[in-house]
Amino acid sequence: NSKMSETLEINELKGLNERLMLEETQERQKETKMEPEASSFPPTFSVSEIKNKQRRHLMFMKLKQEKRKQKMQLKKKKKKEREALGDKAPPKEVPKTIENQRVYDETTVDPEDEEVAFDEGTDEFSAYFNGLTNPQVLITTSDRPRGRTMRFCRQLATVIPNAHVYYRKGLALKRIIPQCVARNFTYLMVVNEDRQVPNGLVLCHLPDGPTAHFKVSNVRLRKEIKRRGKDPTEHSPEVILNNFSTRLGHSIGRLFAALFPQDPQFVGRQVATFHNQRDFIFFRFHRYIFKNEKKVGIQELGPRFTLKLRSLQKGTFDSKFGEYEWVLKRHEMDACRRKFQL
Repeated sequence: NSKMSETLEINELKGLNERLMLEETQERQKETKMEPEASSFPPTFSVSEIKNKQRRHLMFMKLKQEKRKQKMQLKKKKKKEREALGDKAPPKEVPKTIENQRVYDETTVDPEDEEVAFDEGTDEFSAYFNGLTNPQVLITTSDRPRGRTMRFCRQLATVIPNAHVYYRKGLALKRIIPQCVARNFTYLMVVNEDRQVPNGLVLCHLPDGPTAHFKVSNVRLRKEIKRRGKDPTEHSPEVILNNFSTRLGHSIGRLFAALFPQDPQFVGRQVATFHNQRDFIFFRFHRYIFKNEKKVGIQELGPRFTLKLRSLQKGTFDSKFGEYEWVLKRHEMDACRRKFQL
């Protein structure tokens, strides 16, 4: 009997100890405001930690869909709020882009500035805009060009009126320039290539310059453009110049504009566009048609390419002793993504 009573006392003591322990743990949880099951959850981890590629991809797609749903729900909620408020609705937020966050440039041109108007009336291109001279363009290539570069040159000649393509027979540019001046050419355009792909363009205004050197990329010939129109006609196209806002950009824009006659033939309905965005100049050539008073249909004719200005030189081409107005210094000028030169 004595042994039975001892075992009962021991069990009671154990039960009391367990109750006390439970009460203590509950009190601690209440103090720290933690849920009792919180410790059982695994720590947070990213999708990239999943080693199985298929499972990782599925999880990533699920997360992406959830985020998209949340975004759409927020959008619908905001739309309903705007409709409910009506005229009292706050104005729409303008999204932040590199273009509208651009660092102000001191050389930005004001079109109504008297100094700018005087410069335009007396610079090398004023005779074109006054209708005194008509542009005559000679297009040539680097030595021993391949078929793609020659095709690109021939297509450029169909875009620019009064342009003539000549095969370069190992002549130096310093010898070509005097011959061009003697034959009344106003522009010399040299297309350079690397590994059978056009990669550079030298545009030299004759007889007194300036000379611009561009990097050429993303060249697409007519056959490579989907849903292109028929070949362009011989009508003089209209020219559109976008976002050439600084003094340097203004002079580059006038250099391009002087390539084309200043009396476009609207019957041809053709437009050559030089669009500057983040110092990359995108060239496109379109034909348009008015469907009605509000709608316009456009059709790309090609070719298309992208230019990046490398240097602007005073006078005609002279790589050794030429005086440069502007040279691209990538590590200095491209350090700030929100500062543009053109």
